[in-house]
Amino acid sequence: MPLVLKTPLPKTSHLWTHVQTGDFIDGYCVAAELPPKLAAEIGLTMPAWANFLLALRNKIVAPLGLKTETDASSGDSENLIFPTTYESVDEIILGTDDKHLNFRIAVRREAGMIHMATWVHRNNLMGRIYLGLVMPFHILIVRDAMRRIARHGTAAPIASPPSTH
Repeated sequence: MPLVLKTPLPKTSHLWTHVQTGDFIDGYCVAAELPPKLAAEIGLTMPAWANFLLALRNKIVAPLGLKTETDASSGDSENLIFPTTYESVDEIILGTDDKHLNFRIAVRREAGMIHMATWVHRNNLMGRIYLGLVMPFHILIVRDAMRRIARHGTAAPIASPPSTH
């Protein structure tokens, strides 16, 4: 089974421009040589059990006026369920803002590792409660995503871009 490490997101990530005092941010990494967009597509292609949890979540939050993944979908890539807010050769950031919280998922390639981090800015009490309720499921889903990235990342290594230093 691929080794998933809980680790801080590298300080070189563009995601850090969002982080404010009191925000939630986690980070995981695995050894893999994949372009960030492909790693995001692999990681965010949910297994059946995670799709079931997301569908259940959507049924619960829709009457509360919160976005569902259908509402948040960007349409810019049929393989990504959230809008892309930033993309470079080494990183892609996906996510959206809602009335209860704003979130972003960063997938960054650095030093032979793929890092995935989730940032959440809670906008109100509902956002704090929501994050607390989904946290156990979030951890399961992210760790599973990282294992899938690691399995794919060892199959077809890519060449690193030339250094500009």
